[in-house]
Amino acid sequence: MAGRFLLVVAVALLLRPGDASVHEYRGLSFANKGNAFILHAGSEGLYAASHANTTAEDAAAVAEALIRFDKITFRRSEDTNNSVKETSSAKVQVLIFEIEDREMIGGSAYGGQKAICCTSDLAKLGACTEGSVIYRPSQVNPGWPKLFVASFDGSDLIATLPSRTIPITKTGIYNMYFIHCDPSLASLEIEGKTIWKNPTGYLPGRMAPLKNFFGLMSFAFVVLGIYWFYQYMKSWREVLPLQNCITLVITLGMFEMALWYFEYAEFNETGVRPKGITFWAVTFGTVKRTAAEVIVLIVSMGYGVVTPTLGGLTSKVVMLGGTFFLATEILELVENLGAVNDLSGKARLFLVYPVAILDAAFVIWIFISLAKTIGKLQARRLMAKLDIYRKFATALIISVLVSVGWIGYEIYSKSTDVFNERWQHAWIIPAFWHVLSFLLLCVICYLWAPSQNSMRFSYDASEFFDRKDNISLIRPAPSASKNGWNLSSTPEPKATKDVNTVADFEGDDEENKRE
Repeated sequence: MAGRFLLVVAVALLLRPGDASVHEYRGLSFANKGNAFILHAGSEGLYAASHANTTAEDAAAVAEALIRFDKITFRRSEDTNNSVKETSSAKVQVLIFEIEDREMIGGSAYGGQKAICCTSDLAKLGACTEGSVIYRPSQVNPGWPKLFVASFDGSDLIATLPSRTIPITKTGIYNMYFIHCDPSLASLEIEGKTIWKNPTGYLPGRMAPLKNFFGLMSFAFVVLGIYWFYQYMKSWREVLPLQNCITLVITLGMFEMALWYFEYAEFNETGVRPKGITFWAVTFGTVKRTAAEVIVLIVSMGYGVVTPTLGGLTSKVVMLGGTFFLATEILELVENLGAVNDLSGKARLFLVYPVAILDAAFVIWIFISLAKTIGKLQARRLMAKLDIYRKFATALIISVLVSVGWIGYEIYSKSTDVFNERWQHAWIIPAFWHVLSFLLLCVICYLWAPSQNSMRFSYDASEFFDRKDNISLIRPAPSASKNGWNLSSTPEPKATKDVNTVADFEGDDEENKRE
C-alpha cells in the first residue's frame, strides 16, 4: 500500500510543471489583494554579466542575463466581454522590479492605506493615472521598475503581450507580477511563458553554485570509495557484515552526487528540470540516508560486536526505517519536482513534521542503545571495542550538536530574511547537510575500515565469560572418601556461588539474544 501511494505521488509530480527558469503559465488565477488583482509570475536571483577587462568581441560573446516574454496571452470570457462592451479598454500590466526597489511600488493619498492600483484621490493629486499600477522610478537602478501593458481593444477577447527581452544590468533578486485593476477581469485566463537566464546558464542564481558543489562532492565520494574498496579488497577474507553495509552507503552516495550534478547541468542547459534524473537523484539520496540511519542504529546496538543478532528488535528497526524512507521520499519529491509556489506553509509543515519526528526517534534510540552497549563493553573489559565505541559516540555527539546549531541558524536566517535578500548564500544551507553526513561517513569508515584484524571486533561468545569463571567451570568435582566424607578442599558454599555466577552469565546471554 505504501509503495503504491509513493508511486502515485511520483507520477503526479512528474506530470505537472515544476520549478524552472522557464516559467509556464496555464490554469493560474489572480488573487484579490486590496484594490488590485495580482498573479505572482516568478522570482529569481540573477547575476549581471560582467564585461570588465574584456574586449568588445569578448563582451559580445558573453551570455547576457535576461528576462524574456514568450507568447503571453490573456483571455477574458464572453460573459465578461458583453458586460463591458461600452466601457473603455481593459488592460493587464506586467510589473518587474528588483527586491531593493519594493518600496517604490504602491502609494497612498493623505497617509491612508497603501494601494497598488491608482485611486481617484491619487489621480486628482496628479501622482498617477487612475486604473494603473503605482510605482516610482528607482534612485539607484535607473530605468527600474519596469511596467508593460497588454490591452483588450474594444470587444476583443484576447490581449497579447509583445515578445521582448529585458537585459539585467544589476545583480539582484527580481520579481515579476501580472496585475490588473478591473474587477470585470476577475476570471481572466493566462497562457505563455517567461524565460529567466543568468550569464552562466538557466540555473536560478540561488541554485547555480550547487552545480559545482555536487561536482566536488562527487569527486570526494570517489576518493573515499577508492580508499574503502582498496581496504576491502586487501582484506576481503576478514570483512564483517557491517562493512558490507558501509560499502552499500558509499556506493549509493556516489550515485546520488553524480545524479545531482547531471541534473543541475541539464537544468542549466535547458532551463527545465529533467524530472527523470531528479526523481532518481532524490530516490538514491533517500535510500542512502535511510540506510545510514539504520546502520548507525544497529552499530549503536552492538550488532556484530556485542550481540550476534538484533533478536526481536529487528522488525521494529525495519518498520522505523521503512516509515522514515516513505516520509522522506515524499517530502523530497514534492520539494524538488513540485513548483515553488505549489505548497502553502501549512502544507509544507504537514510533510516536514513526520520526517523531523522520525529523525528525532532515530537519534534518541541511537543514544540509548549506544549507552547500553558502552556499559556492556566496560563491564566485560573489552578495551579495544570500547575505544572504538567511545570515539564513535564522540563523533555522534559532535554531529548532533553541530546539527542543532545549524538548525538554529537556519531558523534565524529565514526569519530575518523575509525578502530573500541573502539569496546568493542560500545554497550553503542544503550543502551543509551533505557535507556533515559525508564527514560522519568518513569517521565511520575510519573506525571500521577493513583490515587483517577486523575479526577481533566481531562478536565472540567466549567474551561473555570472565577468566576466573572459566577456571571455576573446569575445576575438578569434589570426591568422597570411603566413609562418605567430602574430601574437597573448597567449601560447599563457594561452589554454590560459582553456580550462581554461571547462571548470571547465561541470563545475560539470553538477554542479548532477545535484544
